[in-house]
Amino acid sequence: MLEPENRSMDDTGGTLDTSHDISVLNSLIETTIDSVDGYRRSAQEATNSRFSAEFLERATEREQVVSQLRDRVRQLGGSPEDDGTVLGAAHRAFLSLRDRVTGSDDGAVIAEVDHGESYLNGKWETALADERLSTQTRSLVQQLYTSVREGRERFRRLHEDMSGGMPTGSDASSGAGGAAGTVS
Repeated sequence: MLEPENRSMDDTGGTLDTSHDISVLNSLIETTIDSVDGYRRSAQEATNSRFSAEFLERATEREQVVSQLRDRVRQLGGSPEDDGTVLGAAHRAFLSLRDRVTGSDDGAVIAEVDHGESYLNGKWETALADERLSTQTRSLVQQLYTSVREGRERFRRLHEDMSGGMPTGSDASSGAGGAAGTVS
């Protein structure tokens, strides 16, 4: 959570209000925690051990991203988020219920991963486009975005391959709320 009077030195030696950076970073932390949770759930749901291993690897990678974001929030004098979003948790609960009723297969798991990756990618791109971010925070977000972008591309291609090469229709704006805590 953010403290109202977070200040640090800017590039010119003056003070800089860091509350906006902290707010943006905490939003990324929440959504990326949803990604970690989603990957762990996907690893449990996948029937192919190759997918399970990849999902667990991505979860670990995203945990490292969360750790670096939290470190930056602390550097700025804020308190980093330690939970994912409520919407993400609700979506995972819905998916669990759906899977108990209809079953789950690797195609469905990959589709959810793709959807979640699309949503996460959009959140990170929005943060990168935020002109109010400090240079240091933007640099960190850009550096960490590589992981998000690579995950997005990997699972978009895999989903297309598994659905017969047809475009999935998933993009950063589709179903924004529903996929937040899905699988990426």
